Amino acid sequence: MFKLYYAPGTCALASHITLEEVGAPYTAERLNFKENQQNSPEYLKINPKGRVPALVTDNGVLTETPAILAYIAQSFPDAKLVPQDVFAFAQVQSINSYLCSTVHVAHAHKMRGARWATEETSFADMKRKVPETMTACFTLIERDMVRGPWVMGEQYTICDPYLYTIAGWLEGDGVDLSKLPKVVAHRKRMEERSAVATVLAEERA
Repeated sequence: MFKLYYAPGTCALASHITLEEVGAPYTAERLNFKENQQNSPEYLKINPKGRVPALVTDNGVLTETPAILAYIAQSFPDAKLVPQDVFAFAQVQSINSYLCSTVHVAHAHKMRGARWATEETSFADMKRKVPETMTACFTLIERDMVRGPWVMGEQYTICDPYLYTIAGWLEGDGVDLSKLPKVVAHRKRMEERSAVATVLAEERA
């Protein structure tokens, strides 16, 4: 039995969808960020980073979305959420690493400026830059990464819930979706999946 710690509106959505997708036995524990539960002593014992997601397994706790997604996929090989080909799997990891280390960080500059600066003027400058940086990231994704109908082509993989999760932030980041038809089509396709509908209903409740 797995236990996923998450908060609505965060990147933990990708792990939540993937657990549901593979039919894993799990429970989901919601953290209230407004009450700063992610920095409570109880949660910091689970994840000293004070962030979500965190996945409690029989072998210990995993953090960081790319690692959690790969672990779930490889734990349930019958779901076929990662390619068997070694190079193709490395491509999956490359895409998810980009979403984690570049795209998510660009988004975080909108409200997490204190991670990188101390002056209020710097925070405002970072926030103003977000529409430009997120547009640049997703222009690249649209052009070079979404093969269609899924990110990797015909096979649904762990790239798909991760892209879906981060693409859900685009409107709030001031990105023009009319220039991203593949990304928009991917979002609609994802929302037709029963696992996505189930998880969204739970996280929005």
